[in-house]
Amino acid sequence: MVIALELLNTAIEAVVDLASPAFHPLAKTAKDTAAAAILVAAVGSVIAGLIIFLPPIWKLFL
Repeated sequence: MVIALELLNTAIEAVVDLASPAFHPLAKTAKDTAAAAILVAAVGSVIAGLIIFLPPIWKLFL
């Protein structure tokens, strides 16, 4: 999921650069929002990994 969002972010950045080659505040907002979506997905992936793998790892050391 994170890799798919990375690809989508790259596409969004390319389209924004094509549509607005000069600096524009809305272009910055679009890029920042796409990057934030990746951050949220990455944090969610880490949390899901901890929920799945932490209990078995915890049992190994107790």
